[in-house]
Amino acid sequence: MAAHAVPGYSPGFKKPPAVLRLKRKRPRRSEPPAAAFPPPCVAAPRGSSAPARRNPFSSLDNALRAAGTPRPLERAWRPPADGYPSAEPFWQLLEPVSEDTPTSRAEPYERTDILTLTDDLHSPAAVPEVPSSPKHEFPADWSIKTRLLFMSSQPFTWTEHLKAQEEAQGFAQHCRAIETNLPQNLQQSLVYWLHPSLPWLQLFPRIGADRKIVGKASPWSQDEDLQQVLMSDWSVSFTSLYNLLKAKLCPYFYVCTYQFTVLFRAAGLAGSDVITAVISPTTRGLREAMRNEGIQFSLPLVEESKSRKQKNSEVNLETEGANSLEVDNSMEGGEEPAPSDDDDDESFSWLEEMGVQDKVKKPDAISIKLRKDNHDVQMDHKPQSLALVKGTNTFTLLNFLINCKSLVAVAGPQAGLPPTLLSPVAFRGGTMQTLKARSINAKARVRLAYENIFSLEIVGPIMPHSLHALTMLLKAAQGGAFSGVFYTHEPTAVFNADLDGACPALSEETVHKDLPTCGLHPKTLDQLSQRPTLRKSSIRFLEMKDYAYTWKS
Repeated sequence: MAAHAVPGYSPGFKKPPAVLRLKRKRPRRSEPPAAAFPPPCVAAPRGSSAPARRNPFSSLDNALRAAGTPRPLERAWRPPADGYPSAEPFWQLLEPVSEDTPTSRAEPYERTDILTLTDDLHSPAAVPEVPSSPKHEFPADWSIKTRLLFMSSQPFTWTEHLKAQEEAQGFAQHCRAIETNLPQNLQQSLVYWLHPSLPWLQLFPRIGADRKIVGKASPWSQDEDLQQVLMSDWSVSFTSLYNLLKAKLCPYFYVCTYQFTVLFRAAGLAGSDVITAVISPTTRGLREAMRNEGIQFSLPLVEESKSRKQKNSEVNLETEGANSLEVDNSMEGGEEPAPSDDDDDESFSWLEEMGVQDKVKKPDAISIKLRKDNHDVQMDHKPQSLALVKGTNTFTLLNFLINCKSLVAVAGPQAGLPPTLLSPVAFRGGTMQTLKARSINAKARVRLAYENIFSLEIVGPIMPHSLHALTMLLKAAQGGAFSGVFYTHEPTAVFNADLDGACPALSEETVHKDLPTCGLHPKTLDQLSQRPTLRKSSIRFLEMKDYAYTWKS
């Protein structure tokens, strides 16, 4: 009773000497005496079911590892989900990470992590094997990157603590499109232009960005007058960009909506001699609306798939014809007869011979149309729904997008918010923005020792010209040895498809006729003028050794 009367008293309380007193255990007669320096793990006596007792004075580094157990810093690289990847705390580099341990997610630009290392400094991640034939240039990647992580055995000190004069010089060189002696400064390679500019909102990516915008202030969502002002200002900026593109003063730009993305490219880029616009992903409703406005477009990936299936069927017919004793004359040469409009009627001609044509109901035109519409709907929101608009039809597309009511969301966090315009050059109503860059130095255990690992992280909407400009900087500054892991905005990866494969390659005179005034570095212009070769994928891993590139898509 007295114990309960004293406030704060606990029956389980022990004095410090009692806690620190070591309990000595008498060794059994069957056990040998303890060694003066016990091993990291003391095995249980023979015949005993007790588990092995671990030495409390041993560290994780000198503990015995089973064969095949990975080191704490060895982790498999996984491609991120759509949008900006999640960042992990920097101190997790020095701690073993379990696959079952949930990692904390953070908003972009807040925290960053370093890609964990394997034994080779030039291979910063456990990625698939890269091509064995190094080249002096990597192919153009028209996808928009959300994050770049470069690794090198040499420090990135030239990227730190830019002086005010160097920053101002980088901005001036970018605006004047002045070619610099690399690597003069990093600032010029990080500049891009954006519209609209709302500092409290993340305006890229727009597809799947509702969860990042929800809860943010959006005074235009319930104000129709304000929405009209925003759309009017956006239309002026959009028209300004197209006029610059037509005059070859802007090489390309992106229109990012909450449902799809449009890439406008000037004539001479990506192997095309006319202005092109690529839309992905599309829906049946959008395609029907474009047809109703008189916009001529093609679905190159769908046509490519049909052509591939037709070739396969022709090969099968040739094989069957060679093995058959009687070959039909219509199938000679492996050519399949083109389907006609009367195929459905002819397929039921045998019913007339049997005299039961009136008892069997044939599919009508409506059923056939519904079957075709079902096929069109199945490819909605998929990469194969990519639509290509060429030449003067791009101007019709411009007017269509300006007047399209479904271009802007009518409900949800993005309601009333105009699409995002991204450009490498200045345009009317555009706001200059810079990608966020930071260098991090860390120590990572490589084999049996700790070595300094240097990394450079770039975060933001990274367009093709910025990616190439950064690699040129690193090539000169890091002695021709670095590697990088790239995170792609997945809906834009399909922009790397070769859409004019049947057309002949453009000559250098066609490419360099007027495009040198578009503001890109000559080497960057040479890369972007080449025909895309990455198909529907994008570069995930890039490595340079001895001034030669290898990559993996």
